Amino acid sequence: MKTTASQVSLVSNASTTTGQLPIQDWISTKATRTVIAALEAKGTSVRFIGGCVRDAIAHRPVTDIDIATPDRPETVMALLEADGINAVPTSLKHGTVTAIIDKAHFEITTLRRDLETDGRHATVEFTDDWLEDAKRRDFTINAMSASPDGAVFDPFNGISDLAHGRVRFIGIARDRVEEDYLRILRFFRFYGLFGHGAMDQNAKAACRAGAKKLQTISKERIRDELLKILLVANPAKICVHMRRDKVLDQVLPEASDINHLRIVNWLETRALNVDKVEPDAIRHLAAILNTDRAGVDRVADQLKLSNAQRKRLVALSAPGEKINANMGDAGEQRAIRRLGGGRVRDLALLAWAKELTGTTRLPRQRTEAYIRLLERCAAWVPPDFPISGTDVLTLGLRPGPMVGTILGRVEAWWENTGYEASRQECLDRLIRVARETEGDHR
Repeated sequence: MKTTASQVSLVSNASTTTGQLPIQDWISTKATRTVIAALEAKGTSVRFIGGCVRDAIAHRPVTDIDIATPDRPETVMALLEADGINAVPTSLKHGTVTAIIDKAHFEITTLRRDLETDGRHATVEFTDDWLEDAKRRDFTINAMSASPDGAVFDPFNGISDLAHGRVRFIGIARDRVEEDYLRILRFFRFYGLFGHGAMDQNAKAACRAGAKKLQTISKERIRDELLKILLVANPAKICVHMRRDKVLDQVLPEASDINHLRIVNWLETRALNVDKVEPDAIRHLAAILNTDRAGVDRVADQLKLSNAQRKRLVALSAPGEKINANMGDAGEQRAIRRLGGGRVRDLALLAWAKELTGTTRLPRQRTEAYIRLLERCAAWVPPDFPISGTDVLTLGLRPGPMVGTILGRVEAWWENTGYEASRQECLDRLIRVARETEGDHR
């Protein structure tokens, strides 16, 4: 078992304010004020904690509001319910309750200290000491808290680190990593979000030393962090760092096409201004993989992807239909009808980036063709085929593969008319195709 953060000697004070948040919309909403009032109804002082405080200081949107309190989880439940707030016992063992009000969710956690850790799980006890709770967190920028009136508490100089783009572990980096090896991936993710300049060398050394232990972390936790890493501002840069520190090979050994990812991300964020073209984690995962269909399935298994994520990854990594700038108007429209605009957009970006890996610049006409294709994916609404299998059956044909064959031939003809043939024209064509098909099978 590992020595915990609470046993590390740190000169800090979690009871002295070091700053003041400007007025925050997320603090002043009715839902937030109602939850705070309920939690402080018996005189307990609570604070906003972690990411919401960090993001507010960094002038970034706040999406998740976490609150810390000295009260035990059972007390938290009672206080919320007494005020008519839906309280969900998310993890009473670890002191976490979720308050739900007006569709907003607030995660409320009792102050804790770690008693023992094994790199995956922690045994905790509750405390009323704010510094003890801050010590068990991972990075200085995540240990800040703020009172409901916006007074900031910063026991480990997180404000300065945030301003200077430093991502540092609290205390001894190696100890923090050995408490929870997922923090290795979190280090790279937070550097991708907030870091600039040289990475903290103590943190890098700790991550490198513990990289193999990532094999002990649950696949679901690895997946969640990895997909978030693929959405930082420059995921290719972070993946290069992860490869150098022997981390990427532990979580995604099939990721060998980092340059492809770099160009895809460049197209999404800097090269283009096309509606609905924005970074996407599964598209980025497909870009970085360099493997066959069996390898893609192996990645999906290893990361415990959902069925929808797996299907999409396979479709992007081993597509059955090639998408590029040579398809022409009819080919593009046909692909969008059959695959969907989103799928064609993904494949077009991947194909375009692949072409750019082999050259510094494409001919202007080809660049313009890719842009037109992406714009069509965003704007063109495919028409519905005006007939169906029921129309085939009304001609007296028996259900079976022949119905699909006949319908497919009529649909191909309809597509070639530019989707302009009316339902009656399609029905007339259907009768003709059905007669021809019957004649072929006599």
